[in-house]
Amino acid sequence: MVYRRSILLLIIGLLVLTACQSNQSDLLDTPHRKTEFLLGTVVSLSVYDADKEDVIDQALERIEQLEYMLSDEIEATEVDQINKSAGIEPVQVSEELYYLIKQSIDYGEISEGGFDVTIGPLTNLWRIGYDDARKPEMDEIKQVLPLIDDHKIELDDEAQSVYLIEEGMQLDFGAIAKGYMTDQVHELFIEEGVTTAIIDLGGNIFVMGHRPQGNEWNVGIQNPFLARGEIIGRIRASDQSIVTSGIYERYLEVDGVQYHHLLDPNTGYPFDNEIAGVSIVSDASIDGDALSTVVFTKGLEAGKAFIETYQGAEAIFITKDREVILSSGLVSSFELTNDQFELIED
Repeated sequence: MVYRRSILLLIIGLLVLTACQSNQSDLLDTPHRKTEFLLGTVVSLSVYDADKEDVIDQALERIEQLEYMLSDEIEATEVDQINKSAGIEPVQVSEELYYLIKQSIDYGEISEGGFDVTIGPLTNLWRIGYDDARKPEMDEIKQVLPLIDDHKIELDDEAQSVYLIEEGMQLDFGAIAKGYMTDQVHELFIEEGVTTAIIDLGGNIFVMGHRPQGNEWNVGIQNPFLARGEIIGRIRASDQSIVTSGIYERYLEVDGVQYHHLLDPNTGYPFDNEIAGVSIVSDASIDGDALSTVVFTKGLEAGKAFIETYQGAEAIFITKDREVILSSGLVSSFELTNDQFELIED
């Protein structure tokens, strides 16, 4: 009996080893990759599974569908209809958009007003990131500030309708859209059997599985003072989202002063605190996208205190003084690689 049991265990062990080697051999050292300009940024999808090249095209098509759905720049989209019906009547919407609006309101609540999906009138004044960006007059800003209040959204769960109760209100999903799209690509990859991939939607990164060699991915953390691709350090990650938001991404320069795209719905101007950039590490990219804005709005001290109590997310803060502060869950996985920055340890 002992002999037979030993033989059985040996066979099982060989089967497991063979399966692992087979799965590993199905991964490419050089991935299938496609890069396109979507969402106003560079989108890059890399799939390491040998027989899954066609899934990338499906993912790019899904991104284009979502970009259309969430656009307020295109006539007759659901968001355009909601905005044009502000102060007039409710608009029945798809289940997907209704979910995103409810999620946005939830993030607004935990941000205590810093994150607000009705910030559209303000972002459309500044237009930062567009060719017609400008610094608006204070009188213009004062006129739109009362319109920014997600408490003025009326939702009807039964009718699945959305009503902006004041004329001139506008939804803007810029602080959550890429995170949601990243998660949708991740879900599509899982459904299609992809095990190992890098999803990069211009600062929203999701790493699936492990590197073909078997170890975790090394994900660079953006230098908030330089163009995209310049890093200050890196973290080890697997099956996680890393979202970075900061003053480097989009800004407008007027008379030598830079105005970044993260606008304060209370003042009408960009947030002005000690944070230059923040990266959120989380299981879902929609959380990372929203929380990168939430903690930025709170400032360094309150933002770090908030993230320490938030389940399922960690943060890397970079200050304007080039100090790097980590939430407790990242202390062992972050490596500083740029000697122009200083890692501050509690």
